[in-house]
Amino acid sequence: MGLLRFLPIQLAFCLIFGILMGKYIALDYLVSGYLILLGLIVLGLFLYFKKNLKSIFFGIVTWTTMCLIGMFVVSLSQPQNNPNHYTQKSFEKEAVWTVKIKAKLKSNSYSDRYIVWVKSLVNQPVTGKMLLSVTKDTSQLQFRVDEEFMIYSQVQELNAALNPHEFDYKRYMENLGVFHQLSISKNRYKKRLKTNRTIYGIAASFRKKIVNTLKNNGIQGEALAIIQALLLGQRNDIDINTYNNYKEAGAIHILAVSGLHIGVLLLILQFLFKPLERVPKGQTFKLVIILLLLWGFAVIAGLSPSVVRAVTMFSFIAYAQHLNRPTNTVNILALSLMAILLLKPSFLFEVGFQMSYAAVFAIVWVYPILQRLWYPTNWMVKQLWQLLSISLAAQLGVLPLGLFYFHQFPGLFFVSNLIVVPFLGFLLIMGILLISLALANLLPNFLGVIYTYLIDLMNAIIAWIANQEAFILREISFDAIQLGLSYILIFGVILTLSHRSFKHISLLLFGIISLQGYGLITLYQTQHKREFLVVHKSRNTVLFDRNGQNLNIITADSASLGTLVSNYKIGERIANITYATMQHNYILMDKRIVILDSSGVYLPTTKNADVLLLTQSPKIHLEQLISELQPKLVIADGSNYPSFVTRWKTTCLAKKIPFHDTRKKGAYQLNVLKQIQ
Repeated sequence: MGLLRFLPIQLAFCLIFGILMGKYIALDYLVSGYLILLGLIVLGLFLYFKKNLKSIFFGIVTWTTMCLIGMFVVSLSQPQNNPNHYTQKSFEKEAVWTVKIKAKLKSNSYSDRYIVWVKSLVNQPVTGKMLLSVTKDTSQLQFRVDEEFMIYSQVQELNAALNPHEFDYKRYMENLGVFHQLSISKNRYKKRLKTNRTIYGIAASFRKKIVNTLKNNGIQGEALAIIQALLLGQRNDIDINTYNNYKEAGAIHILAVSGLHIGVLLLILQFLFKPLERVPKGQTFKLVIILLLLWGFAVIAGLSPSVVRAVTMFSFIAYAQHLNRPTNTVNILALSLMAILLLKPSFLFEVGFQMSYAAVFAIVWVYPILQRLWYPTNWMVKQLWQLLSISLAAQLGVLPLGLFYFHQFPGLFFVSNLIVVPFLGFLLIMGILLISLALANLLPNFLGVIYTYLIDLMNAIIAWIANQEAFILREISFDAIQLGLSYILIFGVILTLSHRSFKHISLLLFGIISLQGYGLITLYQTQHKREFLVVHKSRNTVLFDRNGQNLNIITADSASLGTLVSNYKIGERIANITYATMQHNYILMDKRIVILDSSGVYLPTTKNADVLLLTQSPKIHLEQLISELQPKLVIADGSNYPSFVTRWKTTCLAKKIPFHDTRKKGAYQLNVLKQIQ
């Protein structure tokens, strides 16, 4: 299948390219708007005078216009182009904010977190979204969706990545349209009694009613958490060990209402309403009923971005199947992608969106090719081969994305999918029946027991698969360039399998050679890279001394490093890791570094130090120490008390000496180090 010959596919690629350009290249939305208008006028003239619509000039104008539309929608979504957005107001000091709870996020050890709509700032109407953090000891009650609060607080920046290759929470939230956070303190907030209900609040109340009803019918614990994930789009209550088991077994998509769930639900609904096709205009009635039920399910699941994406995509697919034309599925799939991105261009940068469409496009494209490779005659073998073909096609589509984002590959993914996908359809049907009977107070006890047993059985199977360590490849280094080259290679393989030709084989060879060549280049760069980092770690001092593929970690507490080491190891392609105790003095070629900890001890021969690293909150007179050592730079890491760091910063500013606080600025990179003998 030559996908690029379809106009919707071409336009979808152009829209994606335009959104990427708009994300990283600032273009005034008025300028892009005028250029789009000019492009549409030119295209209109082509159509009016019935010129050659297959000419290269018409194609260039069409593609360019779609790229500009992508840049335009990105510009419109930026806060700086919305005069009513709160970021366009002055909010540096504490002020009264009125916010409305939009959604609850997963809580951490210290606080509950919510996404809120900002309604006003000091009684001045504003718009925008924020993160609301509520400390555990502040609120004894869970805040509910649609509740409104007046909060007296100061806006805070979101936590950015402070170390190399660390997860950037700030950028992740900004892709969701959240740029700042508020914190609730005791006696500094007030709940508003009169609020307007929204569809989000109604859906949240209905979900809460379902959960309470299930609890009253004896469904508790992990079974209830899985039901909420499968049918209600809520996975905040899933145990972390269960979550990790699904991830390592390659079945994490089961725990979030996504394309798989909606696809299975669509198949179930098509089967249930198939008799309608026998009545006049029955197919149209069937389509309308299915779409209403799909979107009703989306509302109950909270209209989260993943649910909206999946339901939108399969609504278009349902329409394509209604038209019953073989080429329409891929075309309408591209149209659904464009419809979503035109309304929410930020979805393009979300992992769920990328993996959903990559999987579905791969199934639509690759599955028929795999089916042509082998025709089993046995019915059971045929069903298994179809299931395996779908799993292989989907995994092929998301493989590079999985390696790029998660840096691991579940070797037994096909076993998980062969078992779980049929399981999922049954669990969805039975779960819907279970909820319906529970709401009607007609749920027999044995049905809840059976459902709980089935979920426990599925969890046990997934846990067994996840425990097959030999089949799970972890800590795979994979960057953005490898991501792109891998897709070129995959396209080459698929095109060559579908139709052998010189250009297809050339693309395949180009993918292989480019991927191998890039691997050799990165290996050479890795082996010749040398750096020394003062890493940020709260309540600990950590230094990374990296020489090629070898990393020497200098720290007093290696047990508290968590994912800090693995993130750096994966991102920098480290092969060997060693640990060493910290010394007080190092030399950096012709420069000298002094490390001063809580003992306050340093060698008397270290005068005229170039770098002074302060750790473990030493009780020192910094001004006197600066006069003695005369450092050119002072660094304070995450092991120091914030009050000490603030005082040291003031002293350095007065002395006009550069000061680096890893708590604010992140890790500091030095050059080649050699320990003083």
